Amino acid sequence: MRVSNLESKLSRFVVRGLVALAVCVAFSSLPATVVVAGESARSRADRALREGEFELAEKLFHELLLKDSHDNAARLGLSYTLYKLRKLVDAYDHAARVLANDPLSPRAHAILGTVILASGDFRMSIEEFRTALSIKDDEALAIAGLGMVDFYENRLASGLERLRRAVALSPNEPDFTFDLAQAAARSERYKEAASAYERFLMIAPHTDEDRRARIRGLIDFLRYLGNQSGLYETSGASGTSVSFDLPNDRPIINVRVNGRKEPLRFVLDTGSGISVISEDTAKRLGLHPVARGGMARAVGGKFEIVYGFLDSLEIGDVRVERVPVYIRHFFNDEFPVDGYIGLAAIGKYISTVDYGAQTFSLKRQHSINDFPAPGPSAIEIPIRTTSSGFLSGEVQLEGVQKPFNFIIDTGASISVVSEKMMEIEEINSFKNSTRMRVYGAAGIADGVQTLVLPRLLLGKQAREKLDVAVLDLEPVNETAGFIQSGIIGGNFLKNFRVTFDFKRSVIWLEPLAATASSIERETQTGVTKRL
Repeated sequence: MRVSNLESKLSRFVVRGLVALAVCVAFSSLPATVVVAGESARSRADRALREGEFELAEKLFHELLLKDSHDNAARLGLSYTLYKLRKLVDAYDHAARVLANDPLSPRAHAILGTVILASGDFRMSIEEFRTALSIKDDEALAIAGLGMVDFYENRLASGLERLRRAVALSPNEPDFTFDLAQAAARSERYKEAASAYERFLMIAPHTDEDRRARIRGLIDFLRYLGNQSGLYETSGASGTSVSFDLPNDRPIINVRVNGRKEPLRFVLDTGSGISVISEDTAKRLGLHPVARGGMARAVGGKFEIVYGFLDSLEIGDVRVERVPVYIRHFFNDEFPVDGYIGLAAIGKYISTVDYGAQTFSLKRQHSINDFPAPGPSAIEIPIRTTSSGFLSGEVQLEGVQKPFNFIIDTGASISVVSEKMMEIEEINSFKNSTRMRVYGAAGIADGVQTLVLPRLLLGKQAREKLDVAVLDLEPVNETAGFIQSGIIGGNFLKNFRVTFDFKRSVIWLEPLAATASSIERETQTGVTKRL
């Protein structure tokens, strides 16, 4: 691929609101520099990058380039440093300039692929990674990049293999070790994940104590899970169907927890990988934390991370045993619920949310080829899974050529676009006078700006005149791994029969006959929505 084409495409891509790069190991607090006697300028720059002093590294690499603008090694060091600082366009530009002079630089191709992948363009990133490996078959950054592509696209076995190889090739690169820990946890290799996170804390810069506290809490939780005899084990019937309520466009079903007969109200939440239970309900059930650590950012501010563990969760005639959960305070008193059912709890089933009949169905999936025949009007849509466990699909907006990655979230009552999307002139023209209150995981946001999108497509399924809220999705993108520019919420999904096939990484959208020919506008001034 020609560098000029790559540069042009990425520049357009980033300017359209995707400059917030989610680099999970790029810490922001910078330690004071220590000058080592006799150390060369190149060594000081490399050490600053390695120790997480990214602003200092940027300065030192710039100084090297002022002395010699043809110093490709310094330019690649600057490119990778800018990537860590989330200066995505500049990071891309410097790697592209190296390729203009040296088209066979495997490191430059690998850095380009890494930047592009974090931006959310999988096709271009894969091409760059493969080009790097065709030149140098042990380029660790390219191997790790392809491992993360596998991870996001749910090819966990190959992703783990590639990330293990990247770590073996570069054992002191924190990014690779962190990515390996995430992939091992997703693969339910909890002891391996805990060990990888511990190794990460040993080799990563000691620059963000709050983040390190979160990881230490996660290690404690993973150690706890590693001592359990199998998680998310299924029993009972091979399938079930239950009715749900749909207040505020969120499906709420009755579940039973820990063998109790008392029904609890849980939101079906494909916007969360792990299930959640409210503090009040946990106290009522005598559910105690098994680990805790650090603070997480979300809509409304921050909340403490507290881990719990359910012996069982029953939905209709099916039972899922040994279910990890978060325990946190719920802010929405208007539509009170006891918890949220995350993706991991239903991941072994084909799950169908029929918004027309208001039924939620589960069918035990024994193999990747075991899935029900969809209706004639259903459309299959590929999905990916973010590092943080969200489902993500490609969305097209009318008037904007480039597709965007949106979280597919049955637990959100309204769809969302990120604040950064407002930098796009076409999107900014869709502003609406309506303001709304949004309940988030960490609090309440009032006076939230709204838009009316003329047309939004998920796959080939479209909705017109769709109301969306404008929110800061940076807290989401800090842990997503690749940029999410919005959320597909209930006001879009309620027009379909939605089937989730997690093993095949697809969803099916089948328009409801009752709503296929009309668009219902519901948002009014002051309406309350939940995310």
